[in-house]
Amino acid sequence: MKTPRATNPATAVPNPVVRPLMTNGYEIDADYVIYRLEEAGATLLALPGTGYSTRLRSSSLEIVRTALEAYGWTEARIRPSVPAADKISRMDEAMGWIPLIPLDRYVLRRVVGARSLVHPITDRHLFPWRRLGKALGADHKAIQRWHAQGIGLIVAALKAAP
Repeated sequence: MKTPRATNPATAVPNPVVRPLMTNGYEIDADYVIYRLEEAGATLLALPGTGYSTRLRSSSLEIVRTALEAYGWTEARIRPSVPAADKISRMDEAMGWIPLIPLDRYVLRRVVGARSLVHPITDRHLFPWRRLGKALGADHKAIQRWHAQGIGLIVAALKAAP
């Protein structure tokens, strides 16, 4: 067993920061947080809205009523593929960052949360700046500033976390 040596405080090298300032090779900054939140929003919207239920289902086959329906001439709705388990885990982690914004700044939480919802197929935001401004009764430029403030609070909290 070794005993710790006494070091001269004037020549001692300060301990490096214990918390990671980088995640998977990416620095934790506003662009990284926005990317992760938008990825989480797309994953959330790609999850199926329905699942297995306990309700009884009929086992009868559907009857084809016309010849047009027999060959798939009806329009089908395009659904994104179900996300993988690791994407769902990343979504849970990123969506857990929104509560890092203090409760008294609930408008910032709403703006950041709404802006994170991105359509998984088209990659378009479900709530553009102007629609958010209209919903909250504010100018779209103010909404952009609030979003930047909310992201800044998340980045500061992530960098300060041990």
